[in-house]
Amino acid sequence: MISKSELLLYNPSQFRELKAFYASQDKEILSITKFILNEALIEEVYGFETVIDITSLTNINNQYHSERLINLFDNQFVFIADENYKSFFEEQLRFCFSNFKIFEEYSQQKEELQKTDKKSIGKKHKRIIDLKTDQLESFFYSFNESLYGHDKFKDDFKVQVDNFRVFNKLGEHKILSLFLMGDSGIGKTEVARAIHKALEGQNKMAKINFGNYSSDNSLNSLIGSPRGYIGSEDGEIFIRVEKSDTGVILIDEFEKSNSTLFNYFLDVLENGKLTSSLTHEIDLNGFIIIFTSNISKEDFKKVISPELRSRFDYKCYFSILKNQDKLKYVEFRINSVVKKYNKNVANVLDDDFKLKVFRKINVAKFKNMRDLNKAIKQTFVQKLNERIIKLH
Repeated sequence: MISKSELLLYNPSQFRELKAFYASQDKEILSITKFILNEALIEEVYGFETVIDITSLTNINNQYHSERLINLFDNQFVFIADENYKSFFEEQLRFCFSNFKIFEEYSQQKEELQKTDKKSIGKKHKRIIDLKTDQLESFFYSFNESLYGHDKFKDDFKVQVDNFRVFNKLGEHKILSLFLMGDSGIGKTEVARAIHKALEGQNKMAKINFGNYSSDNSLNSLIGSPRGYIGSEDGEIFIRVEKSDTGVILIDEFEKSNSTLFNYFLDVLENGKLTSSLTHEIDLNGFIIIFTSNISKEDFKKVISPELRSRFDYKCYFSILKNQDKLKYVEFRINSVVKKYNKNVANVLDDDFKLKVFRKINVAKFKNMRDLNKAIKQTFVQKLNERIIKLH
């Protein structure tokens, strides 16, 4: 156990590795920010082997208060801080800590850390750049089968992926970015889901809806709060990406964001990585980011800045599906629902039942897929009830 006389310094870009390292020892990292505002909480963590990140003390810059707060903890606690502030802590907390050691130098379990890096820091994301030729063929087959209509987009997407795979290997293209415009419910978000499915993702896809990020505090919610504030943790996008198992990120309703977030994603697309407010990083090399928006072609140039527009690799306006594509979707959806019903409820629905549901739906009446899907559900239940009444 580390004594309180030692402060362990870490590289912020390797914070996830650090968390995984301590998690393997059943130790949790807590920010000292929560104890700054409520010192009584220190008593609640006594008896647990806890790691305290004191980086946010740099925001207070009060030597007396910092020393007093550190002394409220006993020797069971491990103290860590961002190595970029080493000189600050050596000056301000020289009476609390006699040693200031870099994490990699301190760890006598470096080999274990490397194993942790490979095994415990979340699941490896399945990326389009990692697929072999035969796997790529299977990917496009699955993708095309999952997305109804939009044939030109499918052809363009294949070209974009082929180009991306080549220039990514040359180190010139880290992220493939797509900006999809058009009315709601015509298949834009389905593109991301189809890619996630074609990559054989088992976990939830990383999705952020910018309809929830229109406030002035939206960047803090997305990437974490600045140092010195409660909740100085990685934000929602970090959590979503780490929990996903594919190199796909969906940014929905992008036009509802603000200039601060636009600038943040401009930086993401230029540098190929997510950076939190605490400078923790996720390398997005090989990822596909799909930005969707309900704006028109005309409003695209009004809402999105020229700098950001130029960073999108591909821009496309999605039109309403043709009736023949809607019919294919209806057939697929009915087959899927009947299969689930027969498996999970009772194996009683046959092809004749499917045909009755199919004939009842007039696809020409529906302009978007959400309303069409609602009609399929309503018709299915209606025909199911008619069948039950007839049998009784």
